[in-house]
Amino acid sequence: MSATGRTINRWWQLTACMIAMVAIANLQYTWTLFTVPLSTGLRAKLSEIQLAFTLFIVTQSWLVPVEGFLVDRLGARIVIAVGGVLVGLSWVGVGLAQSLRALYAWYVLGGIGVGSVYGACVGTVLKWFPDRRGLAAGLVVGAYGSGAVLTVLPIQRMIEHSGYRVTFITWGIVQGIVVTILARFMVGPPSSWKPAGSQVVAVSAGGKVHQSLFDYTPFQMLKTGTFHLMYLSSVLITFGGLVVTAQLKPIAATYGLDKEVMILDVNALALALMLNLVSTGTTRPFWGWLSDQIGRYNTMAMAFGVGALATLALIELIHHPIWFVVLTALTVFSWGATFVLFSAATGDVFGTRYAATNNGIIYTSKGLASIFSGWGAARLLEATGSWLPVLWTAFACNLAAAILAFFWLKPMVARITLGQDVVASASAKHSRLLRPE
Repeated sequence: MSATGRTINRWWQLTACMIAMVAIANLQYTWTLFTVPLSTGLRAKLSEIQLAFTLFIVTQSWLVPVEGFLVDRLGARIVIAVGGVLVGLSWVGVGLAQSLRALYAWYVLGGIGVGSVYGACVGTVLKWFPDRRGLAAGLVVGAYGSGAVLTVLPIQRMIEHSGYRVTFITWGIVQGIVVTILARFMVGPPSSWKPAGSQVVAVSAGGKVHQSLFDYTPFQMLKTGTFHLMYLSSVLITFGGLVVTAQLKPIAATYGLDKEVMILDVNALALALMLNLVSTGTTRPFWGWLSDQIGRYNTMAMAFGVGALATLALIELIHHPIWFVVLTALTVFSWGATFVLFSAATGDVFGTRYAATNNGIIYTSKGLASIFSGWGAARLLEATGSWLPVLWTAFACNLAAAILAFFWLKPMVARITLGQDVVASASAKHSRLLRPE
């Protein structure tokens, strides 16, 4: 395959994207380790500190459509390089911040950087792998989810021994350098490129995955009912996952689980965080692969249903360290399906040409959900004095998302894509009738 006069191996592109996603993962997935030290260092309430996380997620997700548009126009290399610089500056700046205002500003900058890298990497693999969209998106998004698993203990111990400021500055420099170096290897396929032996079909994977025969522009996508239902479903399921991601340490501290030693001198909080990251890394390729086999919306219903059951069990068993570890990991295992499934579904339903931009628009649902799961959840805790109302809300959202995916979204997409197939077949038949022998 050739993109710019030289042979490009799409699997190397996938690998480079995965490594870049690993390098930006700490900004989201180890944030919970910094919340209490930041609260103490800046003399602020938890809800004030968590507002930084909400702003980060909002910025990260709501700017992805713009960054996706830039990827579609300029290519991934420039967008990822700029993102790497912003990621590094963000954590260095937070390490030097002396006020909440500075904390917010620097973490917003980090959100822009992470969104740039995330949107460019996902958009790139959606274009390179139209034939394995679920698996490829799952591997890349999974790398983001599990990327912090090896850094949890080093970061936690550096915070304990050197303070959170030194930790932010040190890791910020490392992460920024890694992403910026990787950017030079990124390139997308030509607009007309397709994998060898592939062909555009409305239904693939044994009739389980419905794919559009047309490429929707972002404005065309926004006018469809399918988009609005996908967006609502994504907001609902993302709320529950972000609650666990952002509030894990405060929840553990409330029940004394951050002091409960489990194994090898590792407390329940650290063990839960590491297991959650492993779960996130394995779940996304798994759900992506499964969706290629049994269909996107069957997989969504299954994954989100598991999340609902795990959250319900967590409500009952949250006081027990082992169940806290297991059930938070199971909740994350369910939530990890969200972005790979919706990314793959966006490519299926709305086509490949504008995949980076269209996926970025769907991804903004994460920002909307973060308002409720970060700052909103902390305010609800402060109002009620308990995490249970937050967890009951997460359970209801997971259950609603599972129902919407199976009973509304699945038949809606099937009608649209199969209708396109009928039109395309009729057009092809008409062309054959008119063709001279």
